[in-house]
Amino acid sequence: MIKNKIIIDTDPGQDDAVALLLALASKELEILGITCVAGNVPLSLTSENARKILELTRYTEIPVFAGADRPIKRTLVTAEHVHGKTGIDGPVLEKPKIKLQSKEAIEFIIETILSYPKDEITLCTLGPLTNIGLAFQREPRIKTLIKEIIMMGGGFFEGGNITPAAEFNIYVDPEAAAEVLVSGIPITMLPLDVTHKALTSRSRIESFRKIGNKAGIATAEMLDFFERFDVEKYGSEGGPLHDPNVIAYLLRPEFYEGKYVNVEIEVGSDLTRGMTVVDWWSVTTRKKNVYYIDKVKDEEFFNFLIERIKLL
Repeated sequence: MIKNKIIIDTDPGQDDAVALLLALASKELEILGITCVAGNVPLSLTSENARKILELTRYTEIPVFAGADRPIKRTLVTAEHVHGKTGIDGPVLEKPKIKLQSKEAIEFIIETILSYPKDEITLCTLGPLTNIGLAFQREPRIKTLIKEIIMMGGGFFEGGNITPAAEFNIYVDPEAAAEVLVSGIPITMLPLDVTHKALTSRSRIESFRKIGNKAGIATAEMLDFFERFDVEKYGSEGGPLHDPNVIAYLLRPEFYEGKYVNVEIEVGSDLTRGMTVVDWWSVTTRKKNVYYIDKVKDEEFFNFLIERIKLL
């Protein structure tokens, strides 16, 4: 089997954690490394959380790297109000025995991409894009070598989830997001417009719990905690499960529909900082740079996620 070689850049977060579990359960993927960034919680916690999730599985040999502890130009904004003090509140997980790699995440990203032939490595980004933006600034050559970037971020029709205009991942580091979107690399964006159609429900959470393995029970416990914020906020039956859509899209693109459009990031305005400006109707002549997903077969997505986590 020819495997997709991926680097996962993440700021776990319960939904990031479930995305990691999906990737770990998928034999079609070769995870070259997990790079952590400050976002949902500070870097010390995101890099610890990634290792905690690995220890729920038998894939503890995958290296974890700590990256940027703050955005390129901004003061760090975090989301403990959503994710809890640890970032993955819900289950009780012990301090990880896995050690962080001594190498910096940005250095790892650059060296790894340079060491492989062109178009072999896909970047799967689940958090703020600081590590990727800094890697592009430090070594621009890697932009010509990356196969594609599949990212969770942005929102247009749904508006924002951290401000009226902005989705959290983009808002935290809009300069990094802008740098990535003008890179010329093929980009698929899974924004709030699609993740808000992939809602947990009581029956779906119980399906994870009934799996009975450590990963399934931990997933249910994380989602028990995670969904309460969005249920209260949106008045929905369950909360949107954002980040696993990145991995699911890579493995099952037939679950999704979208449109190739121009996407720009607002970096100048205090009012709309981090806004994802999507030219959905091609009213400008700006170059189309993103495959923007807005539809998901949610039943198929959750069934797939449950079946994969059973394998752990």
